Amino acid sequence: MRIPLIAWIGLVLLIGASLSLGAASLWQGDLEAGWLIAVSRFPRTAAALLAGAGLALAGVVAQLSVQNRLVEPSLTGTPEAATLGLLAITLVAPGAALIWKMVASAITALIGTAGFLALARHVPRHDPILLPIVGLVYGGILGAIAIGAAWITDLLQYLGAWRMGEFSGVVQGRYELLWGIAILAVLLYVLADRITLLALGERQARSLGLNYAQTRMIGLAIVSCITALVVVTVGALPFVGLVAPNIVSRLYGDDLRANLPAIALLGAGAVLAADVLGRLIRYPYEIPAGTVFAVVGAGVFLWLLHRPGRHANG
Repeated sequence: MRIPLIAWIGLVLLIGASLSLGAASLWQGDLEAGWLIAVSRFPRTAAALLAGAGLALAGVVAQLSVQNRLVEPSLTGTPEAATLGLLAITLVAPGAALIWKMVASAITALIGTAGFLALARHVPRHDPILLPIVGLVYGGILGAIAIGAAWITDLLQYLGAWRMGEFSGVVQGRYELLWGIAILAVLLYVLADRITLLALGERQARSLGLNYAQTRMIGLAIVSCITALVVVTVGALPFVGLVAPNIVSRLYGDDLRANLPAIALLGAGAVLAADVLGRLIRYPYEIPAGTVFAVVGAGVFLWLLHRPGRHANG
């Protein structure tokens, strides 16, 4: 699928705005401006783009895995499960390197997502709204467990940072793990045809020769790793994986391999736009990108609930 030129122009403008915005001026001299861009503003911009693209791709995989277009990682308990892993490793090894925190978070995210899939087997599929509601309840339970554990261990401040996606603290040396999303995106593109078959359901996918259990496990591992990378680095960003895949699907259909670049581009641009808007609303103060996107994403979610369309299931 060919991405319209206006989309690329919009992304370039957003990147330019992100690199230009900030309390400190770029017009203080070439040395200061170059240092500021390299150390702070470029890492922040790259982090927003990578997080948005990754969560959008994770969203489409989650939707195909459960045959429901109204599901995404934040509606499956995955971020809350990832947060539990972060809490655990912070208690066991407070000085652990960021990579080990990501590994622990990815493992618990995968376990939590598997728990949601186990619940999903018992949810009637005649109404597509039921499954995301179950996911909200499930995520709320996991979130309550995380809050209780953080309160007991005096880690509520850390938990707040992990639960609220924002990019103000992103600097050089503290975001590079997010480049792992690019590797996972390439892997997802290679597996796109197999993952597409998940939307047919287990029986039909197996009849076409697909190793259904293996393919779904690989897909969920990708979702868990992407979610863990984002939560560990910038915190949770809700609804990104819901908005981008649904918009692209409604515009261009359901060819996953063809749609992946557009889904990634829309997710990246949407999160960067939320970050830029959060910096402008109360300049020079900031509203977290996760808050901005949650408001917009909640509106889109309600619209999808009202008009699920022909792609709500499968």
